[in-house]
Amino acid sequence: MAPLPLLRAALPLPLLLPLLLPPAAAPGPPADCQQYTNRSCEECLKNVTCLWCASSGKCMEYPVRRILPPADLCELRSARWGVCWVNFEALIIAMSVVGGTILILLGVCCCCCCKKKSKKPDKDDERAAREREKRRVRQEERRAEMKSRHDEIRRKYGLFKEENPYAKFEN
Repeated sequence: MAPLPLLRAALPLPLLLPLLLPPAAAPGPPADCQQYTNRSCEECLKNVTCLWCASSGKCMEYPVRRILPPADLCELRSARWGVCWVNFEALIIAMSVVGGTILILLGVCCCCCCKKKSKKPDKDDERAAREREKRRVRQEERRAEMKSRHDEIRRKYGLFKEENPYAKFEN
């Protein structure tokens, strides 16, 4: 009973295999890269699965399990894949320079955007500053009004502090 569910799960796989694999990796006759050895780089690289070693003139299967070909297979400065005029060493250096430049530019852009935002107050900050100023002005007005009211009450009851306290007694 156990193999039956496994068989059901495995049935759609052959139907989905051509959809899951890219066209170059679809099952077909294996490409023999060895037949292009001691020929030209262009002939070897017509097949995308082949790697050309310029120092030895060998055409070999690209080691797909590794990103870069191992040194015992071919040196990086001699290895060609895709096009004959770019070696792996130059490709690695160029990609590192381009990647580093992009990262530096991204960092500079982020710093510039942050500085620009901090220098320019946004609408919320401006609104808050205006409201604070309005409140301060209203408070000053209320203070002046209260002071005048208190002074009026002091004058009414004779508690107002005059410049000369003995001026009352002169008359």
